[in-house]
Amino acid sequence: MKKQKSKSLWYDSWRRLKKNKAAVVSAVFLMIVCFCAYFADWVAPYSFEAQDASKILLSPGAEHWLGTDSLGRDLLSRIIYGAQMSMAVGIFTSLASLVMGVIYGAISGWFGGRVDSFMMRFIDILYTIPALVLLILVMVLFNSLATELDPKDKALYGTFVALSIVGWVNIARLVRGQVLQEKQMLYVEAAVSIGVPSYQILTRHILPNILGPIIVTLTFQIPANVMFESFLSFIGLGIQPPYASWGTLAADGWRSLRTYPHIIISPGVILFLSMLAFNLLGDGLRDAFDPKARK
Repeated sequence: MKKQKSKSLWYDSWRRLKKNKAAVVSAVFLMIVCFCAYFADWVAPYSFEAQDASKILLSPGAEHWLGTDSLGRDLLSRIIYGAQMSMAVGIFTSLASLVMGVIYGAISGWFGGRVDSFMMRFIDILYTIPALVLLILVMVLFNSLATELDPKDKALYGTFVALSIVGWVNIARLVRGQVLQEKQMLYVEAAVSIGVPSYQILTRHILPNILGPIIVTLTFQIPANVMFESFLSFIGLGIQPPYASWGTLAADGWRSLRTYPHIIISPGVILFLSMLAFNLLGDGLRDAFDPKARK
């Protein structure tokens, strides 16, 4: 009798994810966006700051597929270069929040007792402050302190710091809860009984077993950070012209919404599609990593 090949949780999760057409299409779309952003110098037909006074506020056409803005800059090129800022901020701030949240939550959940109580009270204090208020406060404080940086670096680093500080709290609470559950498992008790150091139990046993929920949380954190970056740029605290992000493009289009709606429609559509793709991918990953779905 032929022995059936054992299938790991990761294999089953990948198999279920491939069956989710919405998640697969979303992943492909996001890879295309990231590819265009990374190779913007080769993909974009024009530079993000190239101006042409004879082609101001052109409607979409053969030469400029998405039209031009009030300075004669190609909107398609600015959207592609804007993806560099928006996606880079969204991805890297989410990764920074992930590192901080995993470390904080793992320590809190593993040690428990007074350590856990003290660390979670700090989390509760941060939760009492609305995220947008905390985000704006951090940005204003950073801009007032980082006077030696040029405007582009100040906006970029300030956004990175603000989003990283705001975003790690939810991840910390998730990791803490998962670690508390895993501590009760027999394999952890066995590792403790034979004298395995705590950091090895956390890094080699517990964290790999809770990686699924962490990845799912990360896919939801990225679009939230992209939206926050767009909001900060929209109100003038984030990336500022002539540098492009999807938030600055939306802010430019808002001023001429009635007369030249194509300026805001293009960045609005790509921002909407990217947020939708991240959320559909997150839903697909959540279903794929659900142990109840295993057969």
